[in-house]
Amino acid sequence: MAETAAQSPIDRLLAIMAQLRNPDGGCEWDLAQDFSTIAPYTIEEAYEVADAIAGGDPAAICDELGDLLLQVVFHSQIATDDGLFGFDDVANAISEKMERRHPHIFGETKTDDVRLQWEQIKAAERASRASDGPTSALSGVALSLPALLRAQKLQSRAARVGFDWPDVNGPRDKIAEELVEVAEAASDAERHEEIGDLLFAVVNYASHLGVDAESALRDANMKFARRFAAMEARAGGSLSGLSLDVQESHWQAVKASERP
Repeated sequence: MAETAAQSPIDRLLAIMAQLRNPDGGCEWDLAQDFSTIAPYTIEEAYEVADAIAGGDPAAICDELGDLLLQVVFHSQIATDDGLFGFDDVANAISEKMERRHPHIFGETKTDDVRLQWEQIKAAERASRASDGPTSALSGVALSLPALLRAQKLQSRAARVGFDWPDVNGPRDKIAEELVEVAEAASDAERHEEIGDLLFAVVNYASHLGVDAESALRDANMKFARRFAAMEARAGGSLSGLSLDVQESHWQAVKASERP
């Protein structure tokens, strides 16, 4: 499908997806998909964008953003086929939302506290979507978020209405308390619950220190993977069969090699 002079890149992509979903000559796999089957790919593509950004390769970022854009177009075409909404509706909805949330830019409302205004507008939006009474301050925090990121968002929402420790001592003491409760847990179910509470407390502690827990853990994962690969290289390609003491010596050597 060649792009005509009058056809924009986004119109070309929309036309490609419409043809892929066309019962007359379309792609069998694309035609078989629905919102639920495509959702995992949408999440995966978002992570691949983040990986490309972390890698600092503009070409990779461009490529992965294209894959993510395809997901929006795919969902929009599914909705069009079902008579629900179309791509233009998606684009108009987000445009209206951004203008609504930035009255100091697109309207006449001026404020010295843009962040507070943003949160007030979002709260009003949540309230307007409620059909049965007032909504919770935690409404709208997606269940499908990674657990660590969702914990951050839940805690941030709670803190906005004053439900949080006044200083860093509270969450630090909470971690110590949760560690004791983990040690005292008598069953797998109790340990499961207490470990969850411990992780939740660590996320809160990180927030009080001004640390993004999701980003910190992501960096820690990358550091561990890098160091582990270096250990394997020092050991001739594999750590299998080496004693823990020998493996630890390789670990310490790798750490020492990273010091300036």
